Amino acid sequence: MRTYAGHSTAEASNELYRRNLAKGQTGLSVAFDLPTQTGYDPDHILARGEVGRVGVPVSHLGDMRRLFQDIPLEQMNTSMTINATAMWLLALYQVVAEEQGADITKLQGTTQNDIVKEYLSRGTHVFPPGPSLRLTTDMIAYTVNNIPKWNPINICSYHLQEAGATPVQEISYAMSTAIAVLDAVRDSGQVPADRFGEVVGRISFFVNAGVRFIEEMCKMRAFGRIWGKVTRERYGIEDPKQRRFRYGVQVNSLGLTEAQPENNVQRIVLEMLAVTLSKDARARAVQLPAWNEALGLPRPWDQQWSLRIQQVLAHESDLLEYEDIFAGSHVIEAKVDALVAECLAEIGRIEEMGGAMAAVESGYLKSQLVSSHAERRARIEAGEEKIVGVNCFESTEENPLTADLDTAIMTVDPAVEAGVVAAVGKWRAERQESTDRQGNGDPFVFPTVLQALERLKEAAAGDENLMEATLECARAGVTTGEWAGALREVFGEYRAPTGVAGAPVAVPAEAGTPLAVVREKVARTAEELGSGRLRLLVGKPGLDGHSNGAEQIAVRARDAGFEVVYQGIRLTPEQIVSAALAEDVHCVGLSILSGSHTELVPDVLTRLRESGAADIPVIVGGIIPNGDAVDLRRAGVAAVFTPKDFGITEIIGRIVDEIRKANKLDPLEVPA
Repeated sequence: MRTYAGHSTAEASNELYRRNLAKGQTGLSVAFDLPTQTGYDPDHILARGEVGRVGVPVSHLGDMRRLFQDIPLEQMNTSMTINATAMWLLALYQVVAEEQGADITKLQGTTQNDIVKEYLSRGTHVFPPGPSLRLTTDMIAYTVNNIPKWNPINICSYHLQEAGATPVQEISYAMSTAIAVLDAVRDSGQVPADRFGEVVGRISFFVNAGVRFIEEMCKMRAFGRIWGKVTRERYGIEDPKQRRFRYGVQVNSLGLTEAQPENNVQRIVLEMLAVTLSKDARARAVQLPAWNEALGLPRPWDQQWSLRIQQVLAHESDLLEYEDIFAGSHVIEAKVDALVAECLAEIGRIEEMGGAMAAVESGYLKSQLVSSHAERRARIEAGEEKIVGVNCFESTEENPLTADLDTAIMTVDPAVEAGVVAAVGKWRAERQESTDRQGNGDPFVFPTVLQALERLKEAAAGDENLMEATLECARAGVTTGEWAGALREVFGEYRAPTGVAGAPVAVPAEAGTPLAVVREKVARTAEELGSGRLRLLVGKPGLDGHSNGAEQIAVRARDAGFEVVYQGIRLTPEQIVSAALAEDVHCVGLSILSGSHTELVPDVLTRLRESGAADIPVIVGGIIPNGDAVDLRRAGVAAVFTPKDFGITEIIGRIVDEIRKANKLDPLEVPA
């Protein structure tokens, strides 16, 4: 039983972890902030506004020491949600454990380390697919040989569902990722063939459970059945223990609503039941989001509520006392059989393309997810898919839980970032890790920071396992940004396909439909401006890689007749403004879900003004608390959209209205 936690600083997160453990939590699940996830130090330009917001900043060994101070790592089971920089964080964790006197062969936990889903949904990738797969392969080989109880990879289909994946896509893409990883480990020759079962036995999965109860339960049974088939037939694993489908769950966040957020509690419970009621498909570990995640960062009390939901189920109900209560159900069996057949067909298609990595690079996987998400949004807007409190049963009594929205979520003090930035500068200026260890002895026995980084680059340019060089960097006092920077020099960086261009039209535009009305507004406005077509720049400033919303706006704007400029994620305000000016756009739309809007949006506004383009309206969408929305509008933002604004066609219509207002055109008397 865990809650996903970490924020502000290593010290603050350590206090939170120890408090949660005292409440009965039985493991730790570490959330890292976006600079840590993407390999930047907190004083990098792209880290501005992101430090400590969606997780804890860990910039070096000193931070990792403070994060786990007074927590005996040899006795702990620690899950670390980290992917592109997973090797680095595991190295820091191992060194801290060694300093505590732990036997590292007894360390237990998980590093997520699934880079494919980062290219497809979360956007914290750094390196191209080939080098990324190598980092994953090296980590798996190292842990099997040195930390045998560690789960070196957690194939994470959770975020695929968040990006719109159907159950078939979620299973198929996760299985294709597992196949790509296992093939790479086998072909690397780092693990003897007679020990390959140990590799298979350490693969775990992290799955999403949505609100469609029967479908989700059947999905889990299908997952297990397909995994058994793949491990036995493709890899020849006979030991049933090594073939076991080991998975944990976080229940769905995509379905959590800002409107009537109290409804999220029963959604969370129902989703948890889908992965606990059926013993044959029961999760080994469960994480529950908090009821108010669509509003902002949950407070410790909100996280406690989610933990208590699990504890009531485990300790008060009789749910865990019986064999599988769905065994023999012809309804369940028929659904599972259908899922298995469809998934095996899709896995076969991906194999024919050259496997998961090739399907990432071609853009196939991303375009499929963008398309399925667009179809889901269209069903919601048409009322075909009901969401209580959003598109049906919308009337509500006043909600005492959100009566004071400013206290219904946790906020991160902006001063935290300045403190963390100052601290990493101090670390670099004063670090003496290697000289402390070597007693001013031979620097080639205990290398300095520069020597450790050169050794890392040399290893990366060759074909040796990168873990030992990474451990030496950790011990030498190297920072997260320095480690990733050295590998960037060798491997380069990667901008993943956006999937927008290849997404088909999901919403009809026949005469009289809302989209047809908006298309007419777009065309008439472009004609009045004499500009050929209206141009919309969709930008994601900072390090927030959750691009699902931005992609859906880009696709619908395209279908409404806009020329859309969308370059993907991870842009500085300067780059966004430069693109807006170069493309002569009529509107700039910024999407931010990480909380960095308070820093980055005003920066974009200032740069537009300084460039003489203050007349270009700027709109903002994301997880934005009410108070922040007021501040953004006061600063000059034309419109703010949050999850309660679920009608994308309506949003596009509002964008046209803001363009007309900015260009002093009369309002169009047509409903959007």
